[in-house]
Amino acid sequence: MTINEYQKLAMTTLNPKLDKKDVLINGVMGLCGESGEAIDIVKKHLAQGHELDREHLIKELGDVAWYLAETATALDVTLEEVLSQNIEKLKKRYPQGFEVEKSVGRQEE
Repeated sequence: MTINEYQKLAMTTLNPKLDKKDVLINGVMGLCGESGEAIDIVKKHLAQGHELDREHLIKELGDVAWYLAETATALDVTLEEVLSQNIEKLKKRYPQGFEVEKSVGRQEE
């Protein structure tokens, strides 16, 4: 499955009663919430002695992907475009790959 196929399939489960503004708000709030759930799994592993619950973390990452697709849909952009723009930004920032010095000394865009 391609990323755009995922977006199309995932958005079949989008609440059709939401207007575009509400889809955008729900998307970014969902990204925050699901990211928080993902970090909580890692926190329990690193700070509380739990085994890393990989399956639960994978499911939460799927939820993050769904809300990313929802947010992109609200912006009338494909996930492929979002990811392509991110790669272009990273290539400009780190043309030879990540370097600590370039990260520390980087000017905000």
